[in-house]
Amino acid sequence: MKNLCNMSLDQLRDLVTGLGEPAYRAEQVWQWVWDKGVQRIEEMTNLSKDLRTKLAQAGEIRWPEIAEILVSSDTTVKFMLRLDDGALVETVLIPERTHTTQCLSTQVGCAMGCSFCSTGDMGFTRNMTMAEILGQVLVARQYLKDQGREIKELRNLVFMGMGEPLLNLDELMRSLAVLNSETGLGFSSRRITVSTVGVLKGLEVLGDSGLAMLAVSLHAPTQQLREQIMPTAAKAVPLDELMPVLDRYPLRPRQRITYEYIMLKGVNDKPEHAKGLVRLLGQRKAKVNLIAYNAGPDAPYQAPARMEILTFEKILHVKGLTATIRSSKGQDISAACGQLKADYIRRQLEGCDQKDTK
Repeated sequence: MKNLCNMSLDQLRDLVTGLGEPAYRAEQVWQWVWDKGVQRIEEMTNLSKDLRTKLAQAGEIRWPEIAEILVSSDTTVKFMLRLDDGALVETVLIPERTHTTQCLSTQVGCAMGCSFCSTGDMGFTRNMTMAEILGQVLVARQYLKDQGREIKELRNLVFMGMGEPLLNLDELMRSLAVLNSETGLGFSSRRITVSTVGVLKGLEVLGDSGLAMLAVSLHAPTQQLREQIMPTAAKAVPLDELMPVLDRYPLRPRQRITYEYIMLKGVNDKPEHAKGLVRLLGQRKAKVNLIAYNAGPDAPYQAPARMEILTFEKILHVKGLTATIRSSKGQDISAACGQLKADYIRRQLEGCDQKDTK
C-alpha cells in the first residue's frame, strides 16, 4: 500500500486522477494529510464516500510508531520512534521561553563517526524517507494536541538529530518543500535549520533552494583538531576546502551562518582554541553556538565547567565574534543524539537476558 505521507502533491494528483477523480481533489487530500494531520482516510469528510473507498484501496496514511516517550524534569520530551522495518530513530521536543523546537533525524544511524556522538557509534543503516522524516513532526503535533496544547507552539525545526542531512539530500529537499508549503506543514524557512558537517554538493543545493537556514558542525578551529574529534567528516572535506564554499553560500541581508561548537573538556575548550576560532571565523559572516557536551553512560568526554565556557565565550565577544551558549536540555532522559536509542536497546537486551535466565 502506498503511504500518502510519502507522496508529493504531483504524485497525489496522478493517484487521484488515476482513480477517475478530478485533479483538484489531490489538494484536498494533501491538506488532510499535512495541515489537518488525520491518520485515517475515512476522516477526510469533504471527500465523497466513493472516493474515500477508492483511495483507501490504493493507499494509506502511516506514521512512525511511538516505541517510547520520556519527559525530562525541564519538560524536554524525547520520542523513540519505530519505522515500518523496525528501525529505531529519535526526535526531541525542546522547550524554549516562547515556543517549542523540534530536533529531527534524517538517517537511521550515521556514517560520520564523530567521536562525541552516540549515533556515530551505531554506524549507518539507511536513509529515512520523506514520510519518516516528516512523520516525526506529525507525531509531535499529535502529542501536543493530546496534552491539550496548541500545535502552533511548535515553531522551530532543527535537523540536528540522527544522521547527516545532506547525505540524504533528495528526501531532505522533498521534506523541506512540504515544510515550507502553506497548504502543507506551513513552517517559515527562517524557522528551519539544517545542520551539516559540510557536504559540498548538498551545500550548493540547499543554498540555492532557500528552504532553510544553515548550521555547520565545526567543533574545532583547526583541521588537525577537527580530524581528532570528527575524523571521517574532517578528512572527507578539509577546512581549506569547506570554508571557501561556505564563503559563497547565499545569505539574506544581515544573515550569518551558524557554526556549532560542542565543548569538550580538555580537548577544544582552552583560550588558545577560542583565539583560533576568532582567526578562522572573525572576518566571516558567522555566529558561534557553544554547546556543552552532554555526557551519557561510558562517554569518552566530559563537559567543561561553566566558568570555562564563559571564559571561552568572553574571548570570542571581545574579539568581535558573536557567540551564544546553548543550554543543555533533557540531561536526565538521555536527550543527546543517539543516547536514548542506545539506552533503549541496552534495556531491551537486558530484559531478554533476564527472561533467558528464568
